[in-house]
Amino acid sequence: MDADGFASPPAVLFNAGGEKGSHPWKGTDLRVLIVEDNADIAANIYDFLEAEGLQVDHACDGIGGLHLALTAPFDVLILDLMLPGMSGILVCEKLRAQGSQLPILMLTARDTLPDKLEGFRAGTDDYLVKPFALPELLARIKALAGRGRNAQPSFLQLADLELNLGTMVALRAGKVLQLNKVCFHLLRILLEASPNLVSREALVDKIWGNYPPGSDALRSHMYTLRQVVDKPFPHPLILTHRGMGYRMVAPDAPSS
Repeated sequence: MDADGFASPPAVLFNAGGEKGSHPWKGTDLRVLIVEDNADIAANIYDFLEAEGLQVDHACDGIGGLHLALTAPFDVLILDLMLPGMSGILVCEKLRAQGSQLPILMLTARDTLPDKLEGFRAGTDDYLVKPFALPELLARIKALAGRGRNAQPSFLQLADLELNLGTMVALRAGKVLQLNKVCFHLLRILLEASPNLVSREALVDKIWGNYPPGSDALRSHMYTLRQVVDKPFPHPLILTHRGMGYRMVAPDAPSS
């Protein structure tokens, strides 16, 4: 075990063919967010994952971590339980309340069953108890990212808006929303991308493909969607970025 609380990995790595020093997972496009206030632990994880070819970002407190997780695309969140500003449990709860399906791996020195159950109730997907071996962390990240990318959710939620992809029923504050086919598709695209922006060009391509209608068609359908999803309710969820596109965010989401 090293001084930073990690179980020491083997000094020499081998791939399946026995070639010394190779990294079988190099070149991946996985994006990982580390939210950890211990600078040494965060640096150890960051350097190891970056050396394995992952794209890594870091926040040192819960508030900054929540903001990054909601405003940038990541495949896996590595979240420490004890954080300044906002605990890992609260970060996890807020992400799930915003409708985020980002896979979460919780790091903790607590290994009791009640502590783990609290994390799972908050929405974490996996637990890793300190001290741990960095290769095990990488294996868990790969497993979570694979499940996250292959998952086909049947239910999307953002604040008080719910979208059932199986029954094609949309609800807001418990009220059924009457949507035509195009508006339902637009809503699904925006919810799946939330809180990220979807460009006008991407929306047109996803809805109409190679045969887009007139230039005002998207604007007209977005107007109709807003009349149903936002106008009857006190807080709008659909935001326009002029000249760029649209995105959906919960009313209390951090501003980007």
